[in-house]
Amino acid sequence: MLQTWTSAQVRAAEEPLLAAGVPLMERAAFALHVHVVAALRELRGAVAGARVVVLVGSGNNGGDALYAGALLARRGVDVRAVLTGARVHEGGLDALLRAGGRVLRAEEAAAAASAADLLLDGILGIGTDGSGLRGAAGALVEEIVARGRPYVVAVDVPSGLGVDDGRRDGVVLDADLTVTFGVAKPGLLLPPGGRAAGRVVLVDLGLEPAGAPEVVRLEPSDVADLWPVPAPDAHKYTRGVLGVVAGSRAYQGAAVLTTGAAVRAGVGMVRYLGDAGDAVVAAHPEVVVGHGRVQAWVFGPGVSPDDAGQRRRIEYAFEHVLERGEAAVVDAGALELLPARVGPHAVLTPHAGELARVLSQRGEDVDRRAVEAEPLRWARRAHELTGATVLLKGPVTVVAGAQGAAYAQADAPAWLATAGAGDVLAGLLGALLAGRVDDVHDDPSLAAALAATAALVHGRAAHRATPGGPVSAREVADALPGTIAELLDA
Repeated sequence: MLQTWTSAQVRAAEEPLLAAGVPLMERAAFALHVHVVAALRELRGAVAGARVVVLVGSGNNGGDALYAGALLARRGVDVRAVLTGARVHEGGLDALLRAGGRVLRAEEAAAAASAADLLLDGILGIGTDGSGLRGAAGALVEEIVARGRPYVVAVDVPSGLGVDDGRRDGVVLDADLTVTFGVAKPGLLLPPGGRAAGRVVLVDLGLEPAGAPEVVRLEPSDVADLWPVPAPDAHKYTRGVLGVVAGSRAYQGAAVLTTGAAVRAGVGMVRYLGDAGDAVVAAHPEVVVGHGRVQAWVFGPGVSPDDAGQRRRIEYAFEHVLERGEAAVVDAGALELLPARVGPHAVLTPHAGELARVLSQRGEDVDRRAVEAEPLRWARRAHELTGATVLLKGPVTVVAGAQGAAYAQADAPAWLATAGAGDVLAGLLGALLAGRVDDVHDDPSLAAALAATAALVHGRAAHRATPGGPVSAREVADALPGTIAELLDA
C-alpha cells in the first residue's frame, strides 16, 4: 500500500536527520536528476543536448531543483533557470552556474519554458495550502500553459497544489511526473488536485514519520490479506449471507446488478427483498427471494422516494443494523432514511451531491461543489455526524472511517462512469462485509479498508472487462470472479 503523511509529520521526521547532518537536499537532488534523465531518454532518446528549464522558488524545493539542474548540466543538458521568488538557494544557484547553466531574464522565461524538452517545477514545496500560485509565478505558469507546456517534472509536489488535502483553488502547474521525497503526501492522492501529480515516484530518504498515515492507497498486492477467502470446511452460512433491498418494478435492473455482483464476488448466499424478484431469479437463480438470516445488507440501489414498500423494507433492515449489528451498504435511495447515528459497520456510498444532502440534513452548510473541492474533509465530517464509514464515489474514490482511517483509490477507468456501476459496487462491497462482519466489529476501522478494497476490485474489473474501451455495469459484474482470482494470486 502507498501511505502518505502530512507536511507537519514530514517536517518533524526531517528534523533529527538534519540535526545529525544528513545531506537530505543532496540526496533528493541526485535522485531527482536520475528520474529526469530517464524521462529525457524516453522523450527524445538521448540526454546530451536536451533543453531543460528549471522554475526555481525561494525554498528548499528551489534548492533541490537547482542542484539537480547542475547535475544535468554536467551531463550535457542545456539547463536554464527562472528565479520566481525574492530569494534563492545560494548554494544551489552557484552549483548550477559553475556547471554551465544560466539564469533567464523574466521576459525570456515563458518562451524558453514552452520550447524546452522538459520543465522542472521547483517553485513551491510542502508548505502550500491549495490556494494556488500567485503574483509573478502564477502569471508565468499561466503564460506557459497558454503557450503549450512541455513535459513537466514536479519537485516533491506540483506547485500550487494543497499538499495535505489535494485542494486546487488557484493556478497549479500540472505535472506528468512527480518525484516526491521521503514519504508521499496526501495531496498527491486526494481529489481534486491529485491528478495534477501525474505519475508519482517516491524517493526514500530514510524518514520515519511518527503517527498514523493520513491517507492510504491500497495496491493489488493488498487485496489477498483483506478478502474473505473461505476455509476448507466453510459452508454458505459461514461465508456470509447478504440481504439486498434494491430496485422496483420500474427499476428492476438495479436489483439484478446488485445481486449479481454479490453472487460473483463470492458471498455464501444472497437473499432478495423487493418487487423485482422474478427478474432477479431469472438472471441469477442462486438468489433466494424472501426474508431470512443475514450477516449484512445492501439497500437503496434503484429505490425511488415514492416506493413505500421498499422504504418499509429498508427501515426494517436498519432495525437489524442497529439492534443486531448486521453490517450494511447504504446507497442511493436509502441515504435519506439513514438514522441519526449508526456504527462504522454501516457504509454509506454517496456521490458528492448525495453526500451534500446527507450533511445538509444534519445542519451543515455545504453543497456538491464544496464536497468536490474538499472530499476528504466532508467525508470525515459525515463520519463524525453519523458514525458510519463513508465511501464517497468519484473519479478518485475517497473513504473515511473509524479511528481516522482514510483511503483514496484511483483504480477505475473513466469509462466506468456509467449507469449501474454503483449498483455493482454496492453488491461487491456487501459481499465483503457479509464475509467479514465479525472482524469489522472487532476492528471498526476495517470497514474502511474493505470499502477501499471494493473500490479497487471494482475499478480493476472494469479494466479487465474491456481494456481501454467502453464498459457496461453488467460486464464489470461478469469480470469480478476473474479479477478477484487474479488479485488473490498477486
